[in-house]
Amino acid sequence: DDDTFSNVFCENSKKLINVHLFALAAKYYSFSNLGVCTPLEDVLEALRGDNQGKTGIKTDEFMNNKKSHEVQVMSELVDSIVNYCGIKQVIDIGSGKGYLSSFLSMQYNLKVYGIDSSNTNTNGAHERNRKLKKHWRAYQSRGRANLKSQRLEKANDRPVESEIKCKAIGEKPLNNDSSLQSQDQVTIQDLVPSCGFTEVATSETSKQTEVDLVTRTQSDENKLSEEVLAILNVLPADAVEVSSSSQCSCGELCEEERAQRKMASLKAKASKSSESNLYFPLTSCITAETELSDIITDLEDCMMVGLHTCGDLAANTLRIFTAKPEIKAVCSVGCCYHLLSEQFENQEDCPEEVWGFPMCQYLKDKGWCCGRNARMSACLALERVAVGQMLPTESLFYRAVLQVIIEEIYGVTKSDRHVGKTFSKSSSFIDYVRKSLKKLELDDSKLPDSCIMDYHEKYKHRMNELEAFNMLKVVLAPCIEVLILLDRLCYLKEQDNIAWSGLVKLFDPVKSPRCYAVIALKKQSCF
Repeated sequence: DDDTFSNVFCENSKKLINVHLFALAAKYYSFSNLGVCTPLEDVLEALRGDNQGKTGIKTDEFMNNKKSHEVQVMSELVDSIVNYCGIKQVIDIGSGKGYLSSFLSMQYNLKVYGIDSSNTNTNGAHERNRKLKKHWRAYQSRGRANLKSQRLEKANDRPVESEIKCKAIGEKPLNNDSSLQSQDQVTIQDLVPSCGFTEVATSETSKQTEVDLVTRTQSDENKLSEEVLAILNVLPADAVEVSSSSQCSCGELCEEERAQRKMASLKAKASKSSESNLYFPLTSCITAETELSDIITDLEDCMMVGLHTCGDLAANTLRIFTAKPEIKAVCSVGCCYHLLSEQFENQEDCPEEVWGFPMCQYLKDKGWCCGRNARMSACLALERVAVGQMLPTESLFYRAVLQVIIEEIYGVTKSDRHVGKTFSKSSSFIDYVRKSLKKLELDDSKLPDSCIMDYHEKYKHRMNELEAFNMLKVVLAPCIEVLILLDRLCYLKEQDNIAWSGLVKLFDPVKSPRCYAVIALKKQSCF
């Protein structure tokens, strides 16, 4: 309670006096202790019922490990949600180069619109998508071979007979005629503080003997082949090289075969211009007032997703979701908290303006403000530090000394310009300072090398202090992230048209530190 942590800071000076209590308090108010997250496994089980996810290619064939992990996990969840809602269209906000979008379209046969404000990213997404489709058949062939290998391995370990067990939890289901066709499906309700899912079990349990290995393998092969054909049918005619089973020349073809081939060719050309691809990269800047129908002409019932949407874009994604009846579900993973706009940061009275924080009425009434330093801290990765991936102390030291230089030499205390990732491109502290000053549009000619190094030597002995200070910020980071994400969740809870909303830990935080997703589904009446 509050009394337990009352001795963390000095009552008079407000200085930190008990580091151990500080760390305990930070842990107490983090996601791991608060119990406000819904386990991903529970979400998938509630959405799928007895249905299982698809087996396909591995994303690490064409992405780095971090991106592969993120796309694999999030796309599986998105597919489960759209199937539950009975929709086929997905809008990826802040889609970047289209890693998630292209995978959703090709692996799960969804129609995806990827919207990004950067034309460079959109062009890159087009090119990447073109290359990916070109090699898609090879990826699927490899996936088929892996499937056979997995089946053989499982056969050696599997007993002769297995029993299918069904859990029975008597809760009333949420009817959804558009997507649920039997009571075997597990359903979602708008839940109260427990943040859990309710389940509906089948009315009876059954036993089944194991199917012959050959039959199962053939069944899976046929299913995989059907999925491959479904995907290849929507690709551009020149994206995949199709090998003909017939080796005869054109002269040997009968008239009927020629007519059939001609008709197939005409159909392919006709469809190429209208729907040659299930993934459409678009360039547009998204705000809370954006009309999606102005960007997407064939907008239909859809789901909105965002994988590491930056700053205010994450908040605006949720606002668009609640305001647009066509959007039936949302899954948003935000990042770059330091770029959030705050209503009460500068004490400006702009009630009509849309801010990134706070979103919920409760914090608005409190006039709550984090401040840039706190938001910067929220971006740090405690889990990575915990496994030995230490903070970049030297680059942080360079930046801290640079701040002293620009304040004392140039009299600048605030600037709209950013230094960015200058450290990695610098050969020395002198080089770092000069490159940074140029980025800040400050004249570095008035600053000799000797003066720059004097500052370096003056503060070098305080590097340990800086490291300790930044470690305290790392410990505090999860608490600030909790505040930002709970604000978004509370905003959704305040809306009348939401059936269920929750926070879900999607990713391994060591691989992907911004690992929490805000997820929500609209009520039945909104379908």
